Formats: sequence, structure tokens, C-alpha cells
Amino acid sequence: MMHLDKFDLAILKALQGNARASLNEIGTAVGLSSTPCWNRIKRMEAAGVIRGYTVNIDPAALGFMDTVIVHVTLESHSEETLYEFGRALAQIPEVLEAFLVSGDYDYFIRIAVRDTRDYERLLREQLYRIPGIRHSKSSFVLRRLKETMLPLTPPTPI
Repeated sequence: MMHLDKFDLAILKALQGNARASLNEIGTAVGLSSTPCWNRIKRMEAAGVIRGYTVNIDPAALGFMDTVIVHVTLESHSEETLYEFGRALAQIPEVLEAFLVSGDYDYFIRIAVRDTRDYERLLREQLYRIPGIRHSKSSFVLRRLKETMLPLTPPTPI
């Protein structure tokens, strides 16, 4: 884990707000000149703190009107089964996120679909063709209550 000071956290916060901000804009926001900002950004990229830059697209604007959370239980928990299941999920473009979890289910999967028929197609043609699924349960998201960025505050001393 890389040690981040208040300037690093402020730079990350500025980038989360606008990844296209210029070095001058970031520097002004955090109280540094462009060169130290650039050096800090490059250091955080090299350390893997900054994994990349992306654009935030509204799924509904592209016709993906529904989000489905799928809870999946596998037949086996062998390394090979987990690896193959993860590899298969990675090949399904509608799968936005997949989490291996503890508890009653093995995976929570977030999927974007156009509508219920599209979801039914995805189940038949892709998800249920993955070997090793014992049980699944689907929940359609009715409304997103919160979507936020990572909170960037200095750790509190113990």
C-alpha cells in the first residue's frame, strides 16, 4: 500500500471529479504547480493507485434500461471451477461487475440489459451455458439510491 499525503488525496479527488482536468486546473485545486502534480500522478500510476482513466456513460442513454443483480451458487469451489467461471463471465459484455462473496451465494454479478426479454436471452444463451452453476437468483434493480466515488480522506489515527 502506497503512502498518500494530503496532496496525493487532493489530486485523486480532483481526477475523480474530472479526469480530463488539465495539470494547471489540478494544481490550482490542490495548491501545487503543474510539475509536482505531474510527478505525483505518474508516481501513483506507476504504483497502481491510478489504474486508468475512463468515461462515465449513462447506460439508459444507450438503451440499457435495466440492471440485474444475479446471485450464483456453484456446484464446486475448486480453483479450476472458480477460474473457469470467472473467465466465462469476463467474456459476457453485459456483465459489469462480478464479486466472489462469502455467505449463501458464491457470486454477486451486476448485469446491464435492455429489458426483461434481453435478460432472458442472456440467461439462455450465455449465463446458463457456463458449466458448474448449481443455483441462481435474479433481482432487478428498481432504483439506484446511491452512486459515488471512493471517499478520499486521510486515515484517522488510532
